[in-house]
Parts: sequence; C-alpha cells; structure tokens
Amino acid sequence: MLAAYIETEKLLEIAFVLPAAVAIGWVFGAWADHLFHQSWIMIAGVIFGSVSGLTFMIRMAMDAERKSRPGIAPQNGTGKESTPFNHDPGDSSHL
Repeated sequence: MLAAYIETEKLLEIAFVLPAAVAIGWVFGAWADHLFHQSWIMIAGVIFGSVSGLTFMIRMAMDAERKSRPGIAPQNGTGKESTPFNHDPGDSSHL
C-alpha cells in the first residue's frame, strides 16, 4: 500500500515540474530583461525552462515505466542497469 502511494506521489510530481520550470524561466528572464534593458531574455528563459522541465519530466516517466516492468533490475545509481557486463570497477561489493 505504501509503495503504491509513493509511486503515485512521484507521478503527480511530473504534473508540476513542467509548469514550475516554465514559470522559473519566465521570472528569471523577466528579471534579466529588466537588469540588462533587453526584451528577448524572457523568451529565452521560457524556452530554457520548457526544455529543462520537459527533459526532467521525460526522465521521471521513463524511470517510473522501467520500475513498473517485471524482470528489469533497478538502477544502481550510475545511470546503467546492473548486469555482469557493465560492472563498475570501483564497486567492491562483488569481493
């Protein structure tokens, strides 16, 4: 029951990431526009916020989908699945 609640919370976080990233890009862009007396930086901030939010959202969705598939090993923190062929040389857990 608790695991399902945690997964639901993670998926709900996805819904808030993109609008928050766009809003942060807009605020910092508007601040930079005012500071440097320009009019284009806000647009660049919105675009940067959109791209970074979308990238984070896709990564979270892929991670959630990977964890929901049976038979797939969880990630070991290196960004790679744990298999005998991509073993971390600094990991001494196999000794």
